[in-house]
Amino acid sequence: MSDSSHSEKTQPWKTDNWHVSPWNYLAEVTRDFQPPKEVKIHDITLRDGEQQAGIIFTKDDKIRIAEKLSEVGVHRIEAGMPAVSPRDEAAIKEIVKRNLTSDIFCFSRCMVDDVKRAADCGVKGIIIEIPASAHLIEQAYKWPLEKAIDLSISATASAKEQGLYTVFFTIDATRSDLNWLLDLVDKVATEGHMDAFTLVDTFGVLSPHAAAYFTKRVKERVEKPLEIHFHSDFGMGVANTINAILAGAEVIHTTVTGIGERAGNTPMEETVLALLTMYGIDVGIDYSKMNELSKLVQELSGSTIPASRPFIGNGAYSIESGIVTGWFKNVFEENPTTVFPVHPDFVGHESPKIVMGKKSGLDNIALWSEKLGIQLDEEEALSALQEVKLRSHDLKRVLTEEEFREIAEGAKAKAKL
Repeated sequence: MSDSSHSEKTQPWKTDNWHVSPWNYLAEVTRDFQPPKEVKIHDITLRDGEQQAGIIFTKDDKIRIAEKLSEVGVHRIEAGMPAVSPRDEAAIKEIVKRNLTSDIFCFSRCMVDDVKRAADCGVKGIIIEIPASAHLIEQAYKWPLEKAIDLSISATASAKEQGLYTVFFTIDATRSDLNWLLDLVDKVATEGHMDAFTLVDTFGVLSPHAAAYFTKRVKERVEKPLEIHFHSDFGMGVANTINAILAGAEVIHTTVTGIGERAGNTPMEETVLALLTMYGIDVGIDYSKMNELSKLVQELSGSTIPASRPFIGNGAYSIESGIVTGWFKNVFEENPTTVFPVHPDFVGHESPKIVMGKKSGLDNIALWSEKLGIQLDEEEALSALQEVKLRSHDLKRVLTEEEFREIAEGAKAKAKL
């Protein structure tokens, strides 16, 4: 056993690739956790991700993203919804033909015709949706409640006949009456068919504590694998998904970079890295390809993410502060996770950047001077630092190398006067 793998077993909070809090692994913290033996990713970038307003994936875009998802090791890919358009249907069929290592699923309404379209695409599995809250059924769909039940039974039974792995998906479940929801699931499981059931928080309105409660209650009644499909309207998608996993759910529905309807879906990156480093749950993907995948999705979707976005933001590993630059200078080569909780190489991010700006200090000056081949004595360095702070403040941004060179040369000239 290597020193690294031994460390991961004896000190899972601190390895060569990450350093998180040891408190995460205390018995007092973990005693009530009941995670499954294996957690899988069901990627929904190509369907729910594309539902973000303004995002359009072409057939070729979808194929490229699916191939990269498979390369990363994602277990399942929801390739789209055949009923959306002939081009979407063609994209799903072509992705199936690629014989990727990921299982290919598609999404459908609770309609027999939709199920037949899915089967014609050659997918392995299907996610079948139905509205599950009384207010949504009656107000948005204008249906009697019985119609939702009848459609669920007929569509899932049809999926079984077609030989599809069938995942039952209840829209707006977290604002429904829980007993009515569980009765619906029982009825569909008995009179229709389901291989798995999805816990769905369509509007992102669940709290982390309620996510655990929801999972436990469903497990009491449903003897099927549970999947998690949570949105991030309150920024709770990651926390809620993790709590559901710790309560026993097995499959996480995520999108690359968290794109999706309204405020987006649960982002894959933060979720899988939190599971790995803080809970010791490895979903088994190639984490080093995470930034490649993120950049591809951003490019093809036309979406952008904040520079500070964990692990995949352009500035996630950038430092301007003089104090932190000092930490970096002293420890990064030998102990990189002292200043970054996850090593940039582990997630495929470019090397850390030391930038020059208003919050910089003498260590920034020293590092930049060395990189640019500029020699400054102590007085010159202090003079340059003061000018850096003033200019960065006035420009409201960090400085370029050319701007710093000009400042450094000015400091040297001033010192000669």
